[in-house]
Parts: sequence; C-alpha cells; structure tokens
Amino acid sequence: MEKIIIPFRRAFEREEGYALAEVLSPLPPSDDPERFYAIQRSANSFTIQSDLRSAFKSVRLDPQEREIWVDVFVHYWKSINDILAAEAATALDSNPPDWTQVYTSWKELLNFIHRGYTQSHFPPWTIPILYTVTKHLRTFAIRADATILPSTSASPGVNSLDEPSTDSTTSHPNLEDCARQINRIFALVTQDRSPPPNRKYGTYYIALLLFRTYFRLSSISLCKNIIRSINAASAADMPALELFPKAHQVGYRYYVGVVAFLDERYEDALRELEAAYGACLAGPGGARQAERILGYLVPTQLLVRHRLPRQGLLEQYPALEGLYKPLCTAVRKGDLGAFDAALAAGEDQFVRRRVYLTLERGRDVCLRNLFRRVYLAGGWDEKVGETGDRVRRSRFPVAEFAAGMRIMGLQAEGDEVEALVAGLIYKGLIKGYISRQHGMVVLNKKGGAFPGTGV
Repeated sequence: MEKIIIPFRRAFEREEGYALAEVLSPLPPSDDPERFYAIQRSANSFTIQSDLRSAFKSVRLDPQEREIWVDVFVHYWKSINDILAAEAATALDSNPPDWTQVYTSWKELLNFIHRGYTQSHFPPWTIPILYTVTKHLRTFAIRADATILPSTSASPGVNSLDEPSTDSTTSHPNLEDCARQINRIFALVTQDRSPPPNRKYGTYYIALLLFRTYFRLSSISLCKNIIRSINAASAADMPALELFPKAHQVGYRYYVGVVAFLDERYEDALRELEAAYGACLAGPGGARQAERILGYLVPTQLLVRHRLPRQGLLEQYPALEGLYKPLCTAVRKGDLGAFDAALAAGEDQFVRRRVYLTLERGRDVCLRNLFRRVYLAGGWDEKVGETGDRVRRSRFPVAEFAAGMRIMGLQAEGDEVEALVAGLIYKGLIKGYISRQHGMVVLNKKGGAFPGTGV
C-alpha cells in the first residue's frame, strides 16, 4: 500500500490537488512503470479493505472522511486489476479484452468520489481528481464501445481536431452512459453553494468533457443546455471566466463558438472564436488549439467579414493549408472555377468538419471579387472631379460582367448575370442598383461600390 499511501499523504499535507489526482490515475508514472503490478500484489480482495483502513491511520483525517477514502481506493484497486487484465488480453491477443468491465469498475470509483463531495468530506482543492477520473471514464467508455462495435474508433477524442461527428447512426451505449455520469459531475460542481473557493472552479473543465462527449455522440443540441446552465450560474455567483485557467477559457470559447457556427449564428461564432484564438497559449498545446480554432474561424471570417487569413498564417498548419489555401487563392483572384474545384477537392474533409455549406456561401465573396476585377479593368471615366482626380465609373454595363465570367470559363448571359448582381446587392457585397432598361449596374460612388475592398 506504500505506493498509494505515501504520495496520498504527501499530497494531502500540502493540499496539492493535481498531485492527489496523479495517485488516482489509471496510467502508471513514467519513472515507475511497474507501479500497478506492485499495487495489485500488495493486497487481495479479502484483505484490501482492512489493509487500506490500517494504512490510512497514518493520514490526518476524520473517521468519516477516512472511510470514504478507503472505499475510493478499494475501487481504485479493483479498477487497476481490471485494467491490467484487459491490457494482458490485448497483448496476448487471446480473449477479447473486457473494457466494458473496466468502464464499469471505473464508474463505481467515480460514484464513491461523488459521494465524498456530496457528503461534504472532500475539500475544494481536491477538484483535480474529478478531472482525472471523469477524463479517463470517457476514454474507457470509448474503448468499451470499440470492443462491442469494432467499426467504432477507440480514439478517446472525437478525432484529431475534436470536430463534431457526422455519424448519428452508430450506437455508443457506454459513451452515452458516460455522458450521464459526467453530467452528474457537472451538476456537482455548478450547484455548489459553499463560500468560495468552492467546486465551481471545476465547471469549465467538466463542461469541456461534456462538449467533447456530445460532439462524438452527434448530440450537439445538448451542448446548448450546458451553455445555458453556465450562463445562468454566471449571472448568479459563478466566478468570471477570466479567473479560470487559460486552457479552460480557450476550450470553452472554442466550443461555444463551434456550437454557434453549427447553429448558423455566425456573428456569435465569430466573437467567440476570435476571443479563443487570441487567448491561445504559446507552445505545442497552444498550436493545436489554434489549429482547431482556425478550422472554423477561417470560414466564419470569410462569410461575416469577407476576410481571408493573412499571407503565411496557414503555412504554420499544413493540414489547414492544404484545405483552405486553394479556396483563399481562388477568392482573392475572383476565380469561380478554381473555387468550385477546390471546394469539390476538399468536399469529404469539409463535410466531416461541417463547414462545407458555410464555405459554399463564400462563393458570393469570390463572385464579388470577380466583378470587382472586371470593374477595375473597365478603366476611368473621362470626367474629372473637382480635385482634378479622375472619377470611377458609376454606370457599368451588365454585359461587361458577363464577359468577365466568360474569361473565367463560366457561361452566363443577360438575366442570369443580372440575377447574380442583384443577389450580391441584396447581401451587401455590392452597393448600387440595376437599371434593366439600359442594361446597366448603377454603382454607389460615395460609400464604395464594393464594401470592405477600398473600391
């Protein structure tokens, strides 16, 4: 039991929550890879409870709290045995590993930890153990589902970029149960009414686990319940988001932004995603966060602000560069053919990330840039303004826009081109109106004919 009691006592005496969480980790430390085997051999199912009760006498705890910790570590010991059995079966490739049993025993561990908080025995500084136990509960649920359904990926993340799943047909019984367990922990931390510091400081970490779980289950609508709960708590006595760890802030804003993006509330999405991107930490972890955020920020900025990422930004993220650079190049040039080709080439990835329809709407920006190029190529009026400068043409033939489209390999004439121009005027991408009688587009000179482009 020394492998458990010594680090536990040290963490408790120093009130180090993360050190305490490491004691309950299902992963052995790198400097002691045989730790679990030593814990397994230190007791048996008949003596484990009495051994722990005796060992915990050296730790300063009141009797009731000591009994709770004994129960917690009894179930931790049982979970370690189940984990070692599953890993052994995987290594020997004999019997199928029973990750469902691992998930079940780990869930029992979480239940006793939950009891420790609801009975007011565990102090708030121990919250990191909730982070560790709930995070690995999700991992075990995914591995258990992968054992039951071999077609299910055993990766603990939604995928490498934490994107919302597009598969709503596959059953995930363990992960669905896991979502309910994490929701209990979410209620545990958000409904704490004790004076600060209290369990509320675990709110955003648990919320992130719920977001990731709901995304994998294709239950994006349930994320809105989490957001509403946090907003309600923030209006009452929840500490400000800025008081939480930066990683929690960035992760929460990212998921809120993605939920708004998928709900087509693009202004809200832009605000949250820009805030998340601006708060990313330096280092590899921050770079991964930035890549996830840019995956949705690039199409959102294109749609809302008609803005493309600056030169060189995407080069830092090769996966994003391969997807978005051809599109961005096409938009800058106003090359509708290249835009359509790039959209078709990345269709599978865009659909998986659920950004395809948003990018498709960006075609209007590409068309606007094409008409802008045609307009610039049309030259100056002979008329000279009061300052002596030449004045841009305000009346532009629809036929010239049609000619520009033909140069780009697109066939469109008359009414079709007028309809395209009218659509851009309606969406605010062009300022002016169409004079059908004269076949002219009358452009606004005062406020700029093509808003946001300086023309």
